[in-house]
Amino acid sequence: MEHQIRYQRECDPAWTRQILSRPGCERLMSCIQCGTCSGTCPLSLYMDFTPRRVVQLVREGFRDDALKSQTIWLCASCYACGAHCPQDIHITDIMYTLKRQAIREGSFPKRFPIPVLAQEFYKMVRRRGRSSEFWVVLRLMLRTNPLGLFSMTRAGLALMRTGRLSLRRERIEHIDELQRALPD
Repeated sequence: MEHQIRYQRECDPAWTRQILSRPGCERLMSCIQCGTCSGTCPLSLYMDFTPRRVVQLVREGFRDDALKSQTIWLCASCYACGAHCPQDIHITDIMYTLKRQAIREGSFPKRFPIPVLAQEFYKMVRRRGRSSEFWVVLRLMLRTNPLGLFSMTRAGLALMRTGRLSLRRERIEHIDELQRALPD
């Protein structure tokens, strides 16, 4: 992602207030920018913005920068950032909130596999109540890297032979109750 100077006119304070109203994001404004979250994050080395920087982008209302950041997708949900935060900010919850909004708005690279995996997993669980690794991975690869299926064939067949990968698509009983509980 290109890092460039941002101006106050590009901020969206209403968006920041919207994020603050989400569960787990209420303490966002108490961040003192100490950098503990970034220092304890095992994946910050691979992120385009550190967790500290994403928190600041959200606080200032730089919506597009925060939602298009790869950082939100690389968060491993290990909770190290929140566990060590001196202000008790639930940074992982903030990352999840940003992920959900980015998925709803399509604010991520189309062939970037992590949000596509999240979408396909959710669709399958919503439709059937269970996930099937084979079908989730197949749909993921078809949407992000169809040719990559060829390199996975050998491993897939070996897993099937040993009974560790199934083509079955199971469905839970009373799926209608789950579907009513989950948002579209």
